[in-house]
Amino acid sequence: MTRPKLLDLFCGAGGAGMGYLRAGFEVVGVDIAPQFDYPGVSIIADALDFAADNWREFDAIHASPPCQASTALTKGTNKGREYVQLIPETRRLLRATGLPTVIENVQGSDLRRDLTLCGEMFGLGVLRHRYFEVSGLEAVAPAHKPHRGRVRGWRHGTYYDGPYVAVYGAGGGKGSMAEWQQAMGIDWTDDRKAIAEAIPPAYTEHIGWQLATHLTASTAA
Repeated sequence: MTRPKLLDLFCGAGGAGMGYLRAGFEVVGVDIAPQFDYPGVSIIADALDFAADNWREFDAIHASPPCQASTALTKGTNKGREYVQLIPETRRLLRATGLPTVIENVQGSDLRRDLTLCGEMFGLGVLRHRYFEVSGLEAVAPAHKPHRGRVRGWRHGTYYDGPYVAVYGAGGGKGSMAEWQQAMGIDWTDDRKAIAEAIPPAYTEHIGWQLATHLTASTAA
């Protein structure tokens, strides 16, 4: 049986891509920077240009456009800096394809909150809430579980213990590489920056199984 083919735009090191691979997809990742640790096929290109030219080769598209324009840090500490905002352009392009699509981004981003996923839903050692705008299929999230405590690390000169690892930055009592990998469910790269920018594969594996079921039903109809 032929596996459905998914295009993973702005793929990074492949947190999203790995989830779709585990859900049974053939995955092609596209990023403007080389991604040597990407777990699927990786192409160096402008993500939106590649999608515009090649979307007909795919059954579905996932996109994680740059999030710096939407993060709390940008709106606070780094307020005033200019960051690229590609969500509107990504949305227009994906909508024009008519394919089932998923756009992922951080809390505070300008996405429809069709799904909000959290590491606690999947028993992970990170919280890492992310929004997902899902088009062309209905997808549901697991029930959101209460957080079990704080994110471990230093805050304004005080150290707080807790069950969650802070997978970002380099200071403030952040976890080791092994702790980051375990907390995120990412074991194929030890690039700290790449892991910090990734999403846990469990998120897109959850979406991917629903997407695969939708595509199978659409083909059979």
